[in-house]
Amino acid sequence: MAPGQNAVEVPITGMDCPECTAHVQQAIAELPGVESVHVLLSSQKAIIRLDPGKVDLADIRRAVEAAGYAVGNPAAATSRLPPLAGSGRPILALFGVVFGAVLFIVVVGEWLGLLEALTERVPWPLGLAIVVVGGYPAFREVVRATWRRQVVSHTLMTVGALAALAVGQWATAAVVAFFMRVGDYAERFTAERARRAVQDLTRMAPQTARVERDGAEREVPVGQVQVGEVVVVRPGEKIPVDGEIVGGQATVDQAAITGESMPVEVGPGAQVFAATVARLGSLRVRTTHVGQDTTFGRVVKMVEEAEAHRANVQRIADRFSASYLPVVAGIAALTLVIRRDPLATAAVLVVACSCSFALATPIAMLASIGAGARRGLLIKGGKYLETLARADVLLVDKTGTLTLGRPEITDVIPLDGVSPDELLALAASAERYSEHPLAEAVRALARRHGLTAAEPEQFEAIPGRGIRARVSGSAVAVGNRRLIPAAASLAAADDLEGQGKTMLFVVRDGALVGVLAAADTLRPEVPAALARVRAQGVGHVELLTGDNELVASALAERLGVRHHANLLPEDKIAVVKGYQAVGHTVVMVGDGVNDAPALAQADVGIAMGVAGPDVAIEAAHVALLRDDWTLVPELFRIAHHTMGVVRLNIGFTAVYNLAGLSLAALGFLPPILAAAAQSLPDLGILANSSRLLRQSNVHGS
Repeated sequence: MAPGQNAVEVPITGMDCPECTAHVQQAIAELPGVESVHVLLSSQKAIIRLDPGKVDLADIRRAVEAAGYAVGNPAAATSRLPPLAGSGRPILALFGVVFGAVLFIVVVGEWLGLLEALTERVPWPLGLAIVVVGGYPAFREVVRATWRRQVVSHTLMTVGALAALAVGQWATAAVVAFFMRVGDYAERFTAERARRAVQDLTRMAPQTARVERDGAEREVPVGQVQVGEVVVVRPGEKIPVDGEIVGGQATVDQAAITGESMPVEVGPGAQVFAATVARLGSLRVRTTHVGQDTTFGRVVKMVEEAEAHRANVQRIADRFSASYLPVVAGIAALTLVIRRDPLATAAVLVVACSCSFALATPIAMLASIGAGARRGLLIKGGKYLETLARADVLLVDKTGTLTLGRPEITDVIPLDGVSPDELLALAASAERYSEHPLAEAVRALARRHGLTAAEPEQFEAIPGRGIRARVSGSAVAVGNRRLIPAAASLAAADDLEGQGKTMLFVVRDGALVGVLAAADTLRPEVPAALARVRAQGVGHVELLTGDNELVASALAERLGVRHHANLLPEDKIAVVKGYQAVGHTVVMVGDGVNDAPALAQADVGIAMGVAGPDVAIEAAHVALLRDDWTLVPELFRIAHHTMGVVRLNIGFTAVYNLAGLSLAALGFLPPILAAAAQSLPDLGILANSSRLLRQSNVHGS
């Protein structure tokens, strides 16, 4: 939810896990006057839509504090962990070593009877003190949550520790407390790495700008720059605003926006974006967008708010976690009634105190969304990753999506002894002042051939036909069939028209002297990208276009896909609905403007090339920040990989907990080993989900 007229963003401190966000969200949502609230772990804030006449910031602050958290400033809303950038694998390996060492000590100590001897020799009050001190942060959280009538992940672990103390096993309770602390640290570390992509994005934004005011350059905070002002960017500096270049030349590194590592050459008239870097040159940029309204600002906000769109599998896991405690309590009660064994009952409570179901989905989703953002893939929420992973129909717009969106001259056919260069120069001279896209295609090809367009002596645009001009004393016409002499042969153009190309006939002094063929060029990476998409399980790919049947069929045949031609925007929606009505999961790829209705109707709408001032990000569920079709199969790959990790997390948790509960209830798993075993699924899920964090390193820019 983007903040609007009655929306506020409130920074929240103290949130370390997905469960924390649920507690804060519940506390704020219960306030009168709050219409909706989304609490975001990655950016440590709550986005609240409210009625200012019924609720204010003081009310929100009290509700957040009552939930055990605090309202602060964004700078304070960072993890309490030390900086660990770039050290993910060693730290996770360290967690594994610590866990393995303690597990080994516990197992060997239990087998040799050393732990029992230790328990007997240490006074029970001292053992109790060890447990309380070791688990104090978690126990304090449980007491606060219980006072608010809430159940948190540590509630069950605390119950397990109390059960161990009740049967005189303070060492078991100490192991539970120890693994609570290790698990907390590992979870915070993994969550911190997952949200670091968002923090890295935020830090990329420049804080100041050099503005031309009153004939001088003044350095001011970016927030004070006004639309229309000219900003000066020196070599090596970040561009602070979106705008149009009005002076200078530079090589610009746009990786922050598009994920593309190759810099681009820009000059007067070109558009540039905030957070990109001017290399090898200086620029004067007239501001069009500032702050959150820039392309970069929209990128950051989309990534931040992606958490609000949670996957269905995550909601199922949340509901399961909420009902898990009474289920475990019931199993423990049955164990006590049937077996009359307090130790087995305590072991059931101890082994079941994992919070792995609550962790199975959110960390994985957050990691993939952050990794995707660094590749130029803006995914608006985990539910769209889940949907992409099961999609079976891909509908694709043509112009600007499969093609470059601009015509290019593909064939030059001279007649009556005219050379190709002479024909091209003649057409370019006649089209010199035309604004039609086909005229620009003619001029562009002439420039590539090193030809100079002469100054026309006269020029006239004829709507629906072409242009007339006088070039070097000759009457020249360039346009469609309506301009050519009736008796002229058209055989040379028939085959090209059959391929869906547009014909430009060149007439000089009443005689046809040649034909130029133009076509909207297919992006070169499209065929291979579509093959990769099909290989990932999307069995049906279909082209949707407003072009005529000849053009559509030629391109569809080349790509080996079905097609619909002569479509209006409402017709594209009908095609999407038709597939959805028979149970298909539909992904639509379009340019984000003319295709906005169909993008919104699709199960997942993907907007191509939205890095610019005139974009329709809101219509799509995923935005690609550069016009690169290799990102489409990469998006499907990330979705499949993410859901594979989530399914493995959930399946491992279910099997592990079932086995642990069964062994404990039957007396095969003593409380001390149950205490050691209960943290295995938590650490396993964190380690498994952390694999997704490496997507940005392996495939990133």
